[in-house]
Amino acid sequence: MTDMPGLRRNVTTELDLSWINQIKVNRNAAERRAVSLVNRRTVKKEYQAAWLIKAIQCIDLTTLGGDDTPGRVERLCMKAMRPLRADLMQALGVPELSTGAVCVYHEMIAPAVKVLGERLPIAAVSTGFPAGLSSFETKVREIELSVAAGATEIDIVITRQHVLTGNWQRLFDEMRTYRQACGVAHIKAILATGDLMTLENVAKASWVCMMAGADFIKTSTGKEAVNATLPVALTMTRAIRDYHERYGFMVGFKPAGGVSSAKSALQYLILMKEELGGPWLQPRLFRIGASSLLTDIERQLEHHVTGAYSASHRHAQP
Repeated sequence: MTDMPGLRRNVTTELDLSWINQIKVNRNAAERRAVSLVNRRTVKKEYQAAWLIKAIQCIDLTTLGGDDTPGRVERLCMKAMRPLRADLMQALGVPELSTGAVCVYHEMIAPAVKVLGERLPIAAVSTGFPAGLSSFETKVREIELSVAAGATEIDIVITRQHVLTGNWQRLFDEMRTYRQACGVAHIKAILATGDLMTLENVAKASWVCMMAGADFIKTSTGKEAVNATLPVALTMTRAIRDYHERYGFMVGFKPAGGVSSAKSALQYLILMKEELGGPWLQPRLFRIGASSLLTDIERQLEHHVTGAYSASHRHAQP
């Protein structure tokens, strides 16, 4: 991934524990705000179609199954480059379209590179995904190997125990080392927010990872009991906004896990627009980690074009 003109990549700063320790989050207020976003903002007809096209452009099309094969990943990559049928694209007046990236395990980087080359970013999950309980040395080596294999983005999982025990220095040091191991590859820090207990912990972990140089902060691995939620997303996007105001760097946000419907994708787009503004509504700063989401978006766009829904089995599964 290359930086866009005028968009500086986040850099490692010093860990400011005085700032981290004073962070507070009002859960009730966050939940009320999340509900108001859903109820107060809606998009219809051609505006909804345009927002759904934007959602496709921001999808990290993902396969992270134990039964993944090179053939499955190659089909995923082909779908990422042509996510909508040609007739729908023509009817919608969209000449070109692709997803934001594909996301795979390390062993599936080679099949992705074979199909995509440098046409789309290839993200690899790393650092003992999803539990993050491998040795630190193993985690760092995983990153190095994935970058060498052709991954242009690395989705790391943080060590949750550092958050739960308040060991912010250790979390910062690990995250900074991961960032260094990535080199030119961009790094997304997966917080696994469903394991962090409180929104306050989510906010503090977000800040520590950003201070350590994270290019993105991401909600979940998709393997936790609770994955992306709007109150968590609100907490993380406000941390991103405040970080930008303090340091001047624009950090990306990626909700993942459970974002499987066009309706939920629109909710996250609205949240990004409301909390961070239009500049964040681009693949460089917003991604949705998903596998089945694209199928529902395609069905909704077909309904917009034809006035009728098709059966989901008529749409190719990525």
